[in-house]
Amino acid sequence: MPEGLKTLTRYTIEEEHRHPGSSGEFSALVNVLATATKIIANQVTRGAIVGSLGAAGPGNPPPLHRELDAVANDIMVSQTQWTGHLSALLSEQMAGVHPVPGTHRRGKYLLAFDPLDGSSNIDVNLPVGTIFSVLRAHGPDGGEPSDSDFLRPGAEQVCAGFTLYGPATMLVLTTGSGVDGFTLDREIGAFVLTHPRMRIPDDTSGFAINAANDRFWERPVRRYVHECLDGAQGPRGRYFNMRWVASLVADTFHILTRGGVYLYPSDNRPQAGPGRVALLYGANPVAFIVEQAGGAATTGTERVLEVVPDSVHQRVPLIFGSRNEVERIERYHREPDEGPSFDRSLFGSRSLFRPAGR
Repeated sequence: MPEGLKTLTRYTIEEEHRHPGSSGEFSALVNVLATATKIIANQVTRGAIVGSLGAAGPGNPPPLHRELDAVANDIMVSQTQWTGHLSALLSEQMAGVHPVPGTHRRGKYLLAFDPLDGSSNIDVNLPVGTIFSVLRAHGPDGGEPSDSDFLRPGAEQVCAGFTLYGPATMLVLTTGSGVDGFTLDREIGAFVLTHPRMRIPDDTSGFAINAANDRFWERPVRRYVHECLDGAQGPRGRYFNMRWVASLVADTFHILTRGGVYLYPSDNRPQAGPGRVALLYGANPVAFIVEQAGGAATTGTERVLEVVPDSVHQRVPLIFGSRNEVERIERYHREPDEGPSFDRSLFGSRSLFRPAGR
């Protein structure tokens, strides 16, 4: 390890020393989560080799293996529930809350997580990741943990983070006092601090959205995107770049390092519902991280961290990133009928079918 680099273990111990009277449980939990994601990183890297990843598709029989997201879920549960730090867990892969078994000591924290965000990208070797959120559990007399324990606004989170499994394995973490990024040094098997005090610039010229859904967006979102696409000749007076990875963790890391705005907005497809991003183990931890890095996160109509959940798997629209762009999109939602008319086709002004003479 290069001289002067700080490991995650040292980082959490130093943070703990800044809080006299700390029991050490929280630091231990963070390091347990880091260990779990290192195991998942290994499984993701070796998925096709060890049989957790196959080539099922048209003309091919279904693979006789477990999907990697189920494998990742088992790793998170098995690595964390026995430690004594948690009272209950919630995962995208579980129908409801999973109380820590009575055979283990129960701790003072709750863990919600998406074990493998972007898992649809696995077969094409694009980035995926693990997202997690930590809440403080109710007191020891709170009874058996249940869904209601998790139904609290994201502002109550004590920690949030994600691990990105890309060319390098990255862990991004906040405990409410800024955002730090760590890279897995495989030579020593430890995360080391490589991106201290990550900050999102207030302004940006980049946005991430699935443009194929243009016809389903609400008018405020279509107005924003079309203004960006109009470039220097439009009302924004400058050019924008558009990207979409279909991996929340990958787009979040890109925004943390280069700026930008991410939009997974509400749309009018009946089957889509009011939103597509899981609130408790997707939108909330990302919003906590983004706000701690100087950005903003909204559903379009309210701050994500103030949404009071009504179910553990509730999904919401999610828009986050550079503060000034997010605030502009919020303003457009407050004035849904404002702005010029625009062509229904996303690329209408650039179509090959232009009138003669143009």
